[in-house]
Amino acid sequence: MPSSCLSSPYRLPKAGLLMQARARLRAGGVIAYSTESCFGLGCLPEDVRAIRRVLAIKARPNHKGLIVIAADVAQIRHLVKPLSAAQWAELGRYWPGPYTFLLPASRKVAPALRGRHDKIAVRITAHGEAAALCRAVGSALVSTSANRAGQRALKTARACRMAFGSAVLTLPGRIGKRRKPSTIIDFTSGRVLR
Repeated sequence: MPSSCLSSPYRLPKAGLLMQARARLRAGGVIAYSTESCFGLGCLPEDVRAIRRVLAIKARPNHKGLIVIAADVAQIRHLVKPLSAAQWAELGRYWPGPYTFLLPASRKVAPALRGRHDKIAVRITAHGEAAALCRAVGSALVSTSANRAGQRALKTARACRMAFGSAVLTLPGRIGKRRKPSTIIDFTSGRVLR
């Protein structure tokens, strides 16, 4: 992995705030955190109630589905149907990086997460703070832009605190240098969707 992929330097939030984030996630809560191009709203990808909270906070239609980011493949493997070693190697050419792939969803993935699709959108993030956060909480995270549907994505922790108040635990952080959200590719067909 080229070191230029990672946003550097990065810092995790202070231990107390990180413990709060872990507790909030385990209790079905929602957090806001920095990503490649904006702040993201996130929760644990297995927690259907928390996913519904994210959708409600954003006023996002349920049928669209959400992206999941992770620090490494081990954090997403259970969310996708089995892939061959060659397929994982092909994905490894793009990850970590700004590429989100639609992969066949395992039966463990709730419809609230994948929307009306039979695939799930996943990315191994190259954003140092987001990857470190996934490692620290020991899980992949739902990652959708921090904004209400149809509005601009928020770029600072302060903007997130003002927009969402106590409904979301906002972590300090710096977004990466990307101006656009990740590229979304259907892995089976190779079609670029965004």
